[in-house]
Amino acid sequence: MKEILVVEDNPTNLKLASVMLKAAGYAIRGAIDAEQAAAAIADRLPDLILMDLGLPGKDGYEFTRELRGRAETRSIPILAVTSFAMKGDRLKAMDAGCTAYLTKPINRQALLDQVEALLPRSVEVGSSR
Repeated sequence: MKEILVVEDNPTNLKLASVMLKAAGYAIRGAIDAEQAAAAIADRLPDLILMDLGLPGKDGYEFTRELRGRAETRSIPILAVTSFAMKGDRLKAMDAGCTAYLTKPINRQALLDQVEALLPRSVEVGSSR
């Protein structure tokens, strides 16, 4: 089963994304900030990270850049899920290292479509995870 780390400081949004993804058959771990997410990643690498960009403390942009700078997390897909929807925000997220970008409020089908595109359900032969 593919595992997704949802990094979201809003408890309602964290629960909403988790419920939608669990119902679609994914294993979910949650984190409310970059520090909690870093600990979760150190414990076990996820297959995908949903990253809120407006995190308190270290924001999602900075945390994404850090993850891209480390060999063990460089190739993990990161889906930015954010309320930042102004012109240029998508480019800023992609420049930070996000693989894909989705705006809030979360649309169930759009979320599942993005996750499926980033995490094909085919069996990964010889996967290192």
